[in-house]
Amino acid sequence: MCLLVTGAALAAESVRTLDVVPEASPSVVFAASASRPPERLSLTLAEAERLWTQHNRELRLAEVAIAGAEGDARAAAQVPNPQASLNMASISPQDGFGAGSVRQKRMDSVARLEQLIERGGKRDLRMQAADALLNAARNDRDDVGRQQRRALYAAYYDLLLMQERERLTVETAALYRKSQATSEVRYRGGDISAADLSRQRVEQLRAENDARQAVADAARARVALAYLIGQEKKASSLVAADDWPAATQGSDAAAGSDPSRRPDVRADMARLAAAEKARDLARALKTRDITVGVQLEHNLTNTPNNSFGVGVSAPLFAFHEYEGEIARAEADLQAAREMAAQTLAQAQGEIDQAAADLAASRERRLRLEGGLLDDAARVARAAEFAYARGATSLLELLDARRTWRQVQLEAANARADHAKALAAWRAATAE
Repeated sequence: MCLLVTGAALAAESVRTLDVVPEASPSVVFAASASRPPERLSLTLAEAERLWTQHNRELRLAEVAIAGAEGDARAAAQVPNPQASLNMASISPQDGFGAGSVRQKRMDSVARLEQLIERGGKRDLRMQAADALLNAARNDRDDVGRQQRRALYAAYYDLLLMQERERLTVETAALYRKSQATSEVRYRGGDISAADLSRQRVEQLRAENDARQAVADAARARVALAYLIGQEKKASSLVAADDWPAATQGSDAAAGSDPSRRPDVRADMARLAAAEKARDLARALKTRDITVGVQLEHNLTNTPNNSFGVGVSAPLFAFHEYEGEIARAEADLQAAREMAAQTLAQAQGEIDQAAADLAASRERRLRLEGGLLDDAARVARAAEFAYARGATSLLELLDARRTWRQVQLEAANARADHAKALAAWRAATAE
């Protein structure tokens, strides 16, 4: 009788663990988990986003691309530099230079200054194309921010999910250890068979393995988040401190957002404008540029004299008229049109898919939180209570425990899926 009372008390303690969440961290409760530093860096999502803004490498690379595009825009606006030349001519190999200073040598000295004059609006077209590419680079930076912010939210919620899984699996392992202790007492008293004791041991080992795996998964999630916020050296101490977004968030999400306002679509439209100007610039090559020059000639070969001269030169289209350059520019323009249309279609599809995923994840979360969790908890408590009094079998108890744990994990996954779907929908509709 004493043995039965003791077993019932231990089983009742197991029942209470279904309702009580331990305050200690999983690494303290679960002795087999990896050791961690005592100091923890607790991050809200807003704090993580602030660090991401300051340290994200992809954003920095996008800023560098803008700086390069600004340099291209300055280069496109530059007027061609003049050319200066100095020539010595009419030097006789028989008579030589003659005596005296350089100015008295018997030769013809010519100093010439030339300036290329572009025609056909080439400089304006270059400037317009470069400005369009600069606009595209800025929109690319915004699109990198849009995608990286979505990745940040996903990494943060992944860590929050892994922390929840770690907590649940550690609690489950602790529950099975208590049950194992209860079963050993009952086995020694002849209340249960050796087979039941072995089943309990198998379930305990499975639960401890799940807890170890959850600890490892949480460590990987910390590393992923640390990279995005530039805190790699503090990865092992990161803790997601925010709660899940409310299930009501995203209830007004619709797929009717305008995809043309997204930065990736705007970037491709800017590249399309740049390709149109590049095509016009290629056509403008058929307008001949001219080179104007002035020269000063100092002649001492015969009668010393100084003279001035002017000249104009222009290319002769003897072998081609830039047909290849024009064809290349036309092909690039067509490719830019197709790329812009493709990006617009993909953006619309992403918006529609994100809205559908958000609605589905929200509905799944509401179903789990709306009664399934409570039902599973009641079944598990009833099974623990009945088993403690010998009113049910061990297999039924283990089945109830597994169901309760699976429902808890499904609920955590549903919250994570809803949070990430909400972030994906906001990223898909970002302007």
